[in-house]
Amino acid sequence: MTTLTKRSRRVDTPTERRSQDEEEEKQKGRGTDEEEDGDGKELRLTLMEEILLLGLKDKEGYTSFWNDCISSALRGAMLVELALRGRIHLQPQSMRRKPLLERKVMVKSDAPTGDTLLDEALKHIKNTQPAETVSSWIDLLTGETWNPMKMHFQLPQVRERLAKSLVEKGVLTTDKQNFFLFDMTTHPLANEKEKERLLQKLQASLLDRWTNDPHRLPRRTLALLVLAHGGDVLEKALAALPDAQYVTAGQRARDMLETNANQHSGKATNPTEEIIWAVLAAVNRG
Repeated sequence: MTTLTKRSRRVDTPTERRSQDEEEEKQKGRGTDEEEDGDGKELRLTLMEEILLLGLKDKEGYTSFWNDCISSALRGAMLVELALRGRIHLQPQSMRRKPLLERKVMVKSDAPTGDTLLDEALKHIKNTQPAETVSSWIDLLTGETWNPMKMHFQLPQVRERLAKSLVEKGVLTTDKQNFFLFDMTTHPLANEKEKERLLQKLQASLLDRWTNDPHRLPRRTLALLVLAHGGDVLEKALAALPDAQYVTAGQRARDMLETNANQHSGKATNPTEEIIWAVLAAVNRG
């Protein structure tokens, strides 16, 4: 993974939504995810869909062949999304405090999320004993393991399945492109406003809405920054900024993301934040 240089449907029941919203509102000065996204009328995307959308070339409709980080970022996004929905958390700390990457992922609830990819990942986590760490799950779900007994954990065709979901939501369209010896299905951008909204959200988090304290960022925004960094698409999201703003946003991103995630996790006020910092520790380790 390269870093910034100096030179962007689950169907919860009403009861579940209310309980999650109330928990969010109890945290220090933070609103709910719905409040973060405005009046709640915007199209709601999962973190996986947002990371794929950031990585896709708008006109060509496919991710860069040179980006070998986005697959891991998408699996990290699944873990964070499961945590945001109250399905998983990290093994509680004991008297002998363990680093993030040594703490196991535990299932809090195995209730279906309504999202096929998330439910497949959750099923693997639930049925695996002994439990695995965040770093191990990212590798296993990506298929990066030398153990043939664990190859079944790999989730197939993740990018294509996410792209089809974005097509159904009207964000992408479907096309075919010829690459000399074969034709490849591509998914060019159809909804420029949705991509622009996502870019502005990332840019604003490092500029207009910058708090100088990552623990005051809404959790979904913090997760998006961490995952965009891990998927090597954050610099691309900031590229359209004027030079002065690009330098400011890039420096703030480096200060926050190229840091000791274990120290940040010690200030976490919610189990979801611990998962986010564990994902950051995993991508920085790689």
